Amino acid sequence: MGDSEVYWYAVHTKPNRENFAELNLQRLGIETFCPRFQQERIIRRNRKTVTRPLFPGYFFARFNLSQHYRMVAFAHGVKSLVAFGSFPVKVEEEIIGSIKIRCKDGYVIIKNSSFVEGQVVRIQQGPLQGFEAVFQQELPDHQRAMLLLRTISFHARVTVDLGHVVGS
Repeated sequence: MGDSEVYWYAVHTKPNRENFAELNLQRLGIETFCPRFQQERIIRRNRKTVTRPLFPGYFFARFNLSQHYRMVAFAHGVKSLVAFGSFPVKVEEEIIGSIKIRCKDGYVIIKNSSFVEGQVVRIQQGPLQGFEAVFQQELPDHQRAMLLLRTISFHARVTVDLGHVVGS
């Protein structure tokens, strides 16, 4: 591994410490990206806009692993780097770019579901690819949907990414 190789890595934070950990890494000169979205919530009977991380407990950091591993892994608020085995996994630049493209004014834009309750949909990706299901509801995080899976012998309720579903 050369000294000039800089890649994105996923950083796992301590619970509810995304902002704290990200700020600590930025102070150390590490480039970070914590995609966030805004959501309308009712808090104490008042409607408020809250900002939440798109991936709770995680954010991305871009650095040279051989030079900055210890500095990143042991920064305040960081639990660990996401790894397979003992080696941290690189996050492809295209993945970071595809998330950044969906950002407007610093926040990821989450489209509202165009599905209606009872609509027959087809799952396009993942382990249930190709199955037809009945759309039941979009879940509060606006990223997943509850579907009633239809098979020959039984019905099962499943939760899938909204992006993996298309109208049938």
